[in-house]
Amino acid sequence: MTAPASSPAHSPAPTADARFAPLANDRFLRACWRQATDRSPIWLMRQAGRYLPEYVATRARAGSFMGLATQPDLACEVTLQPLARYPLDAAILFSDILTVPDAMGLGLSFTQGEGPRFAQPVRDEAAVAALQVPDLERLRYVFDAVTLIRRELAGRVPLIGFAGSPWTLACYMVEGSGSDDYRQVKSMLYGRPDLMHRMLAINADAVAAYLNAQIDAGAQAVMVFDSWGGVLADGAFQSFSLAYTQRVLMQLKRTHDGTPQGTPVPRIVFTKGGGAWLSQMAQQLDCQVLGLDWTVNLQHARASVGENTSPGGGRALQGNFDPAALFAPPAAIDAEVQRLVSQFGRPHQGPGAGASHIFNLGHGISQFTPREHVSALVESVARHSSAIRAT
Repeated sequence: MTAPASSPAHSPAPTADARFAPLANDRFLRACWRQATDRSPIWLMRQAGRYLPEYVATRARAGSFMGLATQPDLACEVTLQPLARYPLDAAILFSDILTVPDAMGLGLSFTQGEGPRFAQPVRDEAAVAALQVPDLERLRYVFDAVTLIRRELAGRVPLIGFAGSPWTLACYMVEGSGSDDYRQVKSMLYGRPDLMHRMLAINADAVAAYLNAQIDAGAQAVMVFDSWGGVLADGAFQSFSLAYTQRVLMQLKRTHDGTPQGTPVPRIVFTKGGGAWLSQMAQQLDCQVLGLDWTVNLQHARASVGENTSPGGGRALQGNFDPAALFAPPAAIDAEVQRLVSQFGRPHQGPGAGASHIFNLGHGISQFTPREHVSALVESVARHSSAIRAT
């Protein structure tokens, strides 16, 4: 299958949206479009979180996780907190992937130490039949937060919006919470695939509408987290995860204002455990960036999907530092950064498009991560990625 066209012929211009300040640091967006950068941009999955004492304090003021996520001023506050500590190249909206099924009426709650839980899991034909794309006004707090964050960023770095993949949402919706064995959702997948496909189609259309509303509100890139795609068997992944992520991407707005002249919005897909299907994802997903977990070899990924220089023919790569390596001493963190930068090799330089790398973790940062180790990581990435470009 021919890869879908997915990148402009030139670097996107800074946004002309009069609501917001011009963008000062476009390193992340340039890398998304496989343009040359002076060093590898870096941001961290779950970069606003419990490893930061200021986040813990703000959450305590909010009273609960959902209290934090549903108040735009507090969601803005915690989104900006990691940028005050570290010279990161992008902000990511503080929210949760489960806001969409919550808006469907499933009753989302978070218990300290237990994670998310739905009051009404979707486990039978009647429950699936009752699902529908939610009224986006029920998610207005998310879109208000996006706009507020963009204003408060004042052009410092781009803002990433996000959503869970249709399959990942289905896992939580059927299980009712996180799971070790995915027994409920896989029972439906194998026993009643018709119900699963119906749920996934609704989820995909809901996620697309949700991400488009984030783009309208000011998100400068959007990311789909297929956090549980890797738990599927080969064949099932293609039918129940990949196909519905593709359905989301096909519906997304390509520019902020919906016109061909508008500022392009790059699309990122991260499938944890999806390394075996990387080539298929590059062929079938209309996205600019593929995220990698720590099990993937960057050199192999670059050769497989990142090297094509034809317009739309390659994908930028994002990842894939093992979050657990952040518990090691700073010298070991530095050595691991150097290894990954060397493994990817010298990124594309000069005009046009070519291989590019966005440095990130292979999954979300742990709440127990020492903050000074994050500083060591960010500094090491800047130093080593600059040095390899000078060779």
